[in-house]
Amino acid sequence: MSTDPQIFPQGAGRPDGVGVSAVIVLAAGGGTRMKSRTSKLLHRVAGRPLLSYAVQAAGSLEPDRLVVVVGHEREQVQAHLAEFAPEVSIAVQEHQNGTGDAVRAGLSVLPDDLDGVVVVTYGDVPMLSGATLAELVAAHEAEDNAVTVLTAVVDDPTGYGRVVRSGGAVERIVEQRDASPDEAVIREINSGIYVFDAATLREGLSGLTSDNAQGELYLTDVIGFANAAGRRVGAHRIDDVWQTEGVNDRVQLAAMNAEMNRRICEHWMREGVTIADPRTTWIEDDVALEPDVTLLPGTQLLGATSVAAGAVVGPDTTLRDVEVGENAHVIRTHGELAVIGPNADVGPWARLRPGTELGAGGKIGTFVETKNARIGAGSKVPHLTYCGDAILGEGVNVGAGTIFANYDGAHKSTTHLGDDVFIGSNSVLVAPVDIADGAFIAAGSAVTQDVPAGALGVARSHLHVSNGWVARTRPGSKADRSAAAHEGGIHPAVQASRDVLEADAAEKAEGGH
Repeated sequence: MSTDPQIFPQGAGRPDGVGVSAVIVLAAGGGTRMKSRTSKLLHRVAGRPLLSYAVQAAGSLEPDRLVVVVGHEREQVQAHLAEFAPEVSIAVQEHQNGTGDAVRAGLSVLPDDLDGVVVVTYGDVPMLSGATLAELVAAHEAEDNAVTVLTAVVDDPTGYGRVVRSGGAVERIVEQRDASPDEAVIREINSGIYVFDAATLREGLSGLTSDNAQGELYLTDVIGFANAAGRRVGAHRIDDVWQTEGVNDRVQLAAMNAEMNRRICEHWMREGVTIADPRTTWIEDDVALEPDVTLLPGTQLLGATSVAAGAVVGPDTTLRDVEVGENAHVIRTHGELAVIGPNADVGPWARLRPGTELGAGGKIGTFVETKNARIGAGSKVPHLTYCGDAILGEGVNVGAGTIFANYDGAHKSTTHLGDDVFIGSNSVLVAPVDIADGAFIAAGSAVTQDVPAGALGVARSHLHVSNGWVARTRPGSKADRSAAAHEGGIHPAVQASRDVLEADAAEKAEGGH
């Protein structure tokens, strides 16, 4: 998990002197407002599933056990966890009967005699950091609480549980539907993230009832149990309200992505990256940038893309899992699973498909598509070319309109160009073919066999001129009238150009004597 700790400080580690017995991540909800066949927890923020952030933050506490409670679309969620965090324990909430029931499910896979600190958090709060969880646990221990609630003060508390205090401690938490008019105006809200003493949690859950507006088992009722038992309930309030924000629909997902991207861009700018327009620049969480990188408007850096110092990317460029070398320039390009060497130039209007490797000082130019192509240092594929399944040596020049014909309808084959090969414009290289070092291919050639080093390959027919063809086959046409009007069929403008060139050549010849 590669989240940069300076952007989202997930790697806070276990609080000093505190043993976290378990973290329970609640990820069983239906997410019906997303209106998606994909689990809400697998929708992405900054390129990563929502759940991955929650598991990462929980794991940073180094708990003895980490449990994820699944329910709706559990197969999808479990498949993600098996790949992302195979070490977690899975608990199943068979019926979504409230947060209290979900935590009960989580406890069911933990030892019956579990004691110590138990943290409960949610799978859809991607901004929540490991550092904040560590502060919450530290406050819980310092205040000798039985329960500690993570809270925040918001301008509009609609939809949140309200935190009702008494003498600084938390007296109870009232859900929106159950709040009185006086309680409804309270602006301190419950994030739904808690630290419990294990015994208090177990005892409180055993007495839960569904006697409330939603007919569910509320985890918040454990607070009432703790207070009734004379056990202290505290709160740890944070100023960064985004850390308490969940994602329930596509509107909230877009807002979360925008805020996450704003923070990522701000982080990289403070690290020495120039971002000309952060509003149109999108950088995912796993991207790595070095100082003195410049990102121009309309740039998207996705996946595990890395950009080295001095490189300029954009405008209007999308790179996914692409490595960009020092001082390279990439403009108006779409690239995926590719490597761009130092001092190389790419674009505009280039497409780099998986397996493309461009060497130092090389060029992939306008309207060029590459795929599984290794292009050596200083080699140039400047324009209007498809270069697929090819190995190009150093110093190669590929003329405009060249096609690497790599597919015969059944199999794909490779074309190899040696060092300093020159391919004339509008050529077709029919793979498999090997054009050796220093060879030239004449423009317009269709090459179907190997060309030895230093040779000239020509594969085209001679031009045949049929005089009077227009008059014979299209008599009376515009072409026939135009040809008849000019002796020899040479247009006056063409003849004038030829005259100028001949005069220039004659003048240079006289000057040479």
